[in-house]
Amino acid sequence: MNKQKVSSFQMGVLLFVFLTGSSIIFVPGPLIGKAGAAAWLSLLLSGAIGFGILMMLMYLNRRFPGQDYIDYSRKVIGNVLTVLLGLLTISYLLQMQAAIVVGVGQFMIGAMMRETPMYAFTSLIFIISALTARAGIEVIARMFTLIMLLTSFFIVIVLLFAIPEYRPEQLLPLLPKGLMPVAAGAYYTFGFPFSEVFLFGMLLPFAAGQKPNKKLMMTMSFSFAASLLVLCAVTVCALMVFGPVAGAGPYMLFSVARLIEFQEIFQRIESVIGMSLILGSYMKATLSLYVLSLFMAKLCGMKDNNVIIMPLALAGFLMGLVTYDSNTQWARIVTEIHPIWTGLVLFVPLLVVMVVAMFRPAKA
Repeated sequence: MNKQKVSSFQMGVLLFVFLTGSSIIFVPGPLIGKAGAAAWLSLLLSGAIGFGILMMLMYLNRRFPGQDYIDYSRKVIGNVLTVLLGLLTISYLLQMQAAIVVGVGQFMIGAMMRETPMYAFTSLIFIISALTARAGIEVIARMFTLIMLLTSFFIVIVLLFAIPEYRPEQLLPLLPKGLMPVAAGAYYTFGFPFSEVFLFGMLLPFAAGQKPNKKLMMTMSFSFAASLLVLCAVTVCALMVFGPVAGAGPYMLFSVARLIEFQEIFQRIESVIGMSLILGSYMKATLSLYVLSLFMAKLCGMKDNNVIIMPLALAGFLMGLVTYDSNTQWARIVTEIHPIWTGLVLFVPLLVVMVVAMFRPAKA
């Protein structure tokens, strides 16, 4: 494996773009459909669980400095159990990278270019993501810092220009059907995106410095809080614009942008949100592909993860073509199956390693 390093700030940027990359477009609509005006409460609940996952990773990173999830899992629970649980994790990571890119393809053919086949978009994203992943974590971090600033600027502009459309009374009543809708929304957002913080168990060792420091902890915590705040802000703004009807649309930020018209100067501003979606999903797909290659290489004892990046990208592309028959079926997979899947193959193995590491000395 290469020995590239990134700064604490760059690691925080990677966490921010990973959590908000595609979720800022795809999460608000279905979440509002499940939780209504209390959608932001669902985000806070699932975000608290996601923050707990991040803290577990930070603890293990301090306990085993310079080692990734596979390394300390082998030391704590043994090689056999690590391999068995790792194979389950790989099953989700393969599907995850396909899901990210398929989401972009569905957006493009559903909102912009309806006559274009989906593979025209997904193939290009996978090729570019694979080439970026092969360049290494240092190149990824530097590139994504600039892209993050650009996409964040576009999002802030859209939310500010949409202020005349906001109707705060749409935020009430908060809990007309009790707490069950809040729990349903938290279940959905736990699976996407907060449980996926698990992937940073493979990336934290790339943070510069021989030992984990307080700066890295503070940076990662701030990045997580910032991503949660942005998701809550977009969700609340969508509620104030569309009210309960927001739950009927899949791309709320894009829909909000379509309403913006400032005299004759700013029109059709939704195009920049479409560009932000593509860039955000590209960043998340790249990180997912890079972590998947690291995970498989470490699990199989390979010395170089770059040799399997292109085959993994091809596998993700093919999975995106054959794993669903309709958009309705795909929505069911993402909202109902992914959360329980991530809980079983990401959260549970991490929790096992964490608990064992706390009460049992690591093996030499």
